[in-house]
Amino acid sequence: MPNSASTAIESFFQFDLIDPIQRALHGEGYHRPTPIQAAAIGPLLEGRDLLGCAQTGTGKTAAFAIPILQRLDALQRRPRSKAPTVLVLSPTRELATQIADSFSTYGKHIKFRMTTVFGGVSQGRQVHALQRGVDICVATPGRLLDLFRQGCICFDDIDTFVLDEADRMLDMGFLPDLKRILHELPEQRHSLFFSATMPPPVKKLAAGLLTDHVEVIVTPPSSTVDRIDQCLMMVQHADKLKLLHHMLQTEATGQVLIFTKTKRGADRLVKQLVKSDLRCEAIHGGKTQSARNRVLQAFKQGKLDILVATDLAARGIDVEGLSHVINFDMPHDPESYVHRIGRTGPEPAPRAWPSRSALRKNTMR
Repeated sequence: MPNSASTAIESFFQFDLIDPIQRALHGEGYHRPTPIQAAAIGPLLEGRDLLGCAQTGTGKTAAFAIPILQRLDALQRRPRSKAPTVLVLSPTRELATQIADSFSTYGKHIKFRMTTVFGGVSQGRQVHALQRGVDICVATPGRLLDLFRQGCICFDDIDTFVLDEADRMLDMGFLPDLKRILHELPEQRHSLFFSATMPPPVKKLAAGLLTDHVEVIVTPPSSTVDRIDQCLMMVQHADKLKLLHHMLQTEATGQVLIFTKTKRGADRLVKQLVKSDLRCEAIHGGKTQSARNRVLQAFKQGKLDILVATDLAARGIDVEGLSHVINFDMPHDPESYVHRIGRTGPEPAPRAWPSRSALRKNTMR
């Protein structure tokens, strides 16, 4: 049944977490759980299935990574070749990498093996890791099914299954792949389902996946927009670039993430910004995976001032300290707008939105 986020939990020490996880949290300076962590970790430690409705940047990855690591430690399984115990599905390679990083952070004092499985890179290392045996596999659906058909992975030992960003999975056309994967999973398993929005197709998918589940609703899809003060400044299409330059020079106090509609538009905008001596690069599906990883890492390390991205390429990117998120091109739909402005962490900084005919500056209350 639906539950709102718990307000009774004010410290991670209120959970019955094992010492290695407590030490990892303390080492990272994490003491107070976010709302979704406060509401989800307890039921997950009890072995309940969970449906979580939460935006990017709410701490949902830790909400499932922490209890999964504790469950793994309790199981004390020796990983078998090609048979992971935990399977996490994400829509993009970037998000899969971030999820794996979270497991490594919170599980730094726990002995476990993990691999990421996604396309755009050679299968060699992924296949070798699976053959050696892993506890956790974080994957995108396409590459996972490729390896499954090749006999490089089996799902017989799956104890916990996580489907992250389900709405984006469906938007990207992964439903047939998801159905095939779900058909192969053991019936007796622990299932976790996360989505930023809950349209009917997502609800239907969740209903077929979960049993006796707890529902945690932390941030309804519209609430991110509701908490933003929006200032509209009209501008001619031909003047968008000029206005963008003005904003970057006068308002941006930190790093900036800019969205464009197309890959060509992203590259074209980068060329214009570089001419103004701005440290700027683009990330989109037309670049190789290694190039995208390099650019994203440079942005996270502060070596770039501006990252220009398309929607799919930016999915799962969470960077603390963003000064603005700028929609240089209009998103296709309201949901994409919500996802775009949710790129920052739990306490977002000011954001901006220039469109074809207007510039909208958004500030989080």
